[in-house]
Amino acid sequence: MGTPPNPVKLKLENGNELIWNHSNPSPECFEQAFPYFEPLTFSRGLPFASCGSPKFWPNQTCVYTYSYGDKSVTTGFLEVDKFTFVGAGASVPGVAFGCGLFNNGVFKSNETGIAGFGRGPLSLPSQLKVGNFSHCFTTITGAIPSTVLLDLPADLFSNGQGAVQTTPLIQYAKNEANPTLYYLSLKGITVGSTRLPVPESAFALTNGTGGTIIDSGTSITSLPPQVYQVVRDEFAAQIKLPVVPGNATGHYTCFSAPSQAKPDVPKLVLHFEGATMDLPRENYVFEVPDDAGNSIICLAINKGDETTIIGNFQQQNMHVLYDLQNNMLSFVAAQCDKL
Repeated sequence: MGTPPNPVKLKLENGNELIWNHSNPSPECFEQAFPYFEPLTFSRGLPFASCGSPKFWPNQTCVYTYSYGDKSVTTGFLEVDKFTFVGAGASVPGVAFGCGLFNNGVFKSNETGIAGFGRGPLSLPSQLKVGNFSHCFTTITGAIPSTVLLDLPADLFSNGQGAVQTTPLIQYAKNEANPTLYYLSLKGITVGSTRLPVPESAFALTNGTGGTIIDSGTSITSLPPQVYQVVRDEFAAQIKLPVVPGNATGHYTCFSAPSQAKPDVPKLVLHFEGATMDLPRENYVFEVPDDAGNSIICLAINKGDETTIIGNFQQQNMHVLYDLQNNMLSFVAAQCDKL
């Protein structure tokens, strides 16, 4: 980022559009492994006094404040400069991004900011004018970085493990839904061999609320309260293990199993329009030991609000392609550390 290039490492967020990087001097900052970006040291495509281009920022000002679902907030000023992509040998001038001066919230030391991949005009795919992008998230507990591909003939079959599934990306009118988000048509859920008695309307957008989105920045999938309760009850009935009291496991539904045991868990399948997401065990349960040495098996799904959110825990080792030109989402199980 910048001229000459300054190394940055941005977290992919497809539920938002703003690209921003932690900049120096910053009165409120978080620790990071990379050097802090020094905006005054690097050349800029637009001077500070004139960077309020209506093409990118309707209110004609350089100052921005952007908040996220986990209550994290970044505030700074908007800049335009060259982006150089390591490994691709490509540089793109004139990319608008935020120089974050006040950054509070859940930020990690191995990242320097966020790259918005949502539908808005400020997002990286929109500014690069790419027709598609894809990601393949490696195991969350591992240290191997994940692959992101931009405007490439992303061959989902190259290391895929099964049939490629494809479902429409639903676009609503701007006054009906958040225009930045990627909406899907979720039809139902199966636990074990039981298709749950949940109407499709429970996952649909109604009067501007609800709907189903896929979001790389949300960790755990969340379901509307009435849907979550049905999933939880059916999972508990089929796993046939004692439920751990809620005050011991936070907001997760967990079960106690004997030490060294790895009991079978019911399958979890999400049914989309034209596609089926048959999740592997590690994408919907996690296990931790308790004080007595027993195994605690937890269902990695949260009770949320009326919007269903497909989080990144459920997308581990899955190659996901966003076809922006045709408004389609494709996915296939993959060994993402080998992509």
